[in-house]
Amino acid sequence: MTSSLNSDGIRFAFGTLTVLPVRVTRWDREAARAGMLCAPLAGLVVGLCAAAVGGVLLVLGSGPLLAAVASAAVPAALTRGLHLDGLADTADGLGSGKPADDALRIMKQSDIGPFGVITLLFVLFAQVAALHELYAAGWAHGAAAAAVSAVAARLALTLASRAGVPPARPDGLGAAVAGAVPVRGAVAVAVAVTAACAGAAGALFGPYAALHSAAAVLAALTAAHLLLRHCVRRFGGVTGDVFGGIAETAATAALVVLALG
Repeated sequence: MTSSLNSDGIRFAFGTLTVLPVRVTRWDREAARAGMLCAPLAGLVVGLCAAAVGGVLLVLGSGPLLAAVASAAVPAALTRGLHLDGLADTADGLGSGKPADDALRIMKQSDIGPFGVITLLFVLFAQVAALHELYAAGWAHGAAAAAVSAVAARLALTLASRAGVPPARPDGLGAAVAGAVPVRGAVAVAVAVTAACAGAAGALFGPYAALHSAAAVLAALTAAHLLLRHCVRRFGGVTGDVFGGIAETAATAALVVLALG
């Protein structure tokens, strides 16, 4: 039963958070809980793909800027742009200044408003600029940053799915996973993932890099928590768009911290 649930959880994580050809076999609360606990694993695969593409371009003779653009584009491609779309919709909803129901209606519209466009522009610029700085310091630094940021982004989703976080709507991905993860389980995964990121960075670059990587993950989680809290206050809960916004916010914060110092 446990192994079956783990398998269903991995399928849920990859099937909902990536475009990889993984079929979601269960769509219930148990599978949602296991899936969101496995979300950082999906992030690791996305991050490693981004790092690989950036590395290939550098080997072929591209400069760090093109490698940075590619590494920022891969996570978007592997999610069909859903996280970026969620970020834009969340920005439009928050920027509208309207009551929760009206803001949620704005977020469901297919077009992107000015707040969404501006937010996307600056977030993508920040991600590319940070990755450029890191790739300029060496492929390993850029690759590690791509992996850490992607893992931190999905770890933020694990924490956003913890018990006590309500859905803003009765349907959709937000309703499926909101409150599904026990707080103790979410904290345990956060500690384990942060330690793993720090350990990997320390093994590659030394003790200072371990602390730097841990700080990047914690900064990502802090930024994601601030956005989550604001969205719950404004919308009454979370939606799939909010989850996308949280993931992109966490990834960007992690990259910025890694680029500093």
